[in-house]
Amino acid sequence: MAKRIDVSGLSAYYGSHLAIEDISMTVEPRSVTAFIGPSGCGKSTFLRTLNRMHEVTPGGRVEGKVLLDDENLYGANVDPVTVRRTVGMVFQRPNPFPTMSIFDNVAAGLKLNGSYKKNELSDIVEKSLRGANLWNEVKDRLNKPGSGLSGGQQQRLCIARAIAVEPEVLLMDEPCSALDPISTLAIEDLIGELKERFTIVIVTHNMQQAARVSDRTAFFNLAAVGKPGKLVEIDETERIFSNPSVQATEDYISGRFG
Repeated sequence: MAKRIDVSGLSAYYGSHLAIEDISMTVEPRSVTAFIGPSGCGKSTFLRTLNRMHEVTPGGRVEGKVLLDDENLYGANVDPVTVRRTVGMVFQRPNPFPTMSIFDNVAAGLKLNGSYKKNELSDIVEKSLRGANLWNEVKDRLNKPGSGLSGGQQQRLCIARAIAVEPEVLLMDEPCSALDPISTLAIEDLIGELKERFTIVIVTHNMQQAARVSDRTAFFNLAAVGKPGKLVEIDETERIFSNPSVQATEDYISGRFG
């Protein structure tokens, strides 16, 4: 079941360095929210705070709240591993496990999280590959290495792996930046289908992609190099691209900087 994300007063640090400061926003369930902004403004850092990946970085720490349907993901008794199972992530470059078959790549998280009979695993793997629009391309070579797929297929394999464990939120950190235009279109079409089941947050440097795939867009910026990134505004995507509230947003979208 897709869930709502409420972030309040969130700041993230790398050691003593304040990377992002005092960010608050709401991400609605069954929607796509895009994060845009210049390099270094903290988009990916903020994305990683939403499933507690930021604290995996040495010196990484977070202040503030991230609520998933009223449950604080940074609560004292919350297991970060459980958070990452609930809030899945797809990274910038496709990262299938190179020594594993296509089947085992999709089943990897399931095997870690519990015991399944072979026929149960097979059903979930097929469902996940179908959900990632990859089944018809790989159904006759499930025992072949995932690393033998094309870049676009590998990224859809990683999406299948992420959704196999039935997360409620799916985070995507520039999922198309390493892909060709045709593969990018396939991923964008897939995002449109997945939002019927999941809450999706995507980081992108591609303005056209943000306009195509997202329902809401958040613009991040920083005052200067070395200063913390901040959320400038978040609104319906159509409004952000046609009539933003802040001049800096319009300047970035129109290519005056960034």
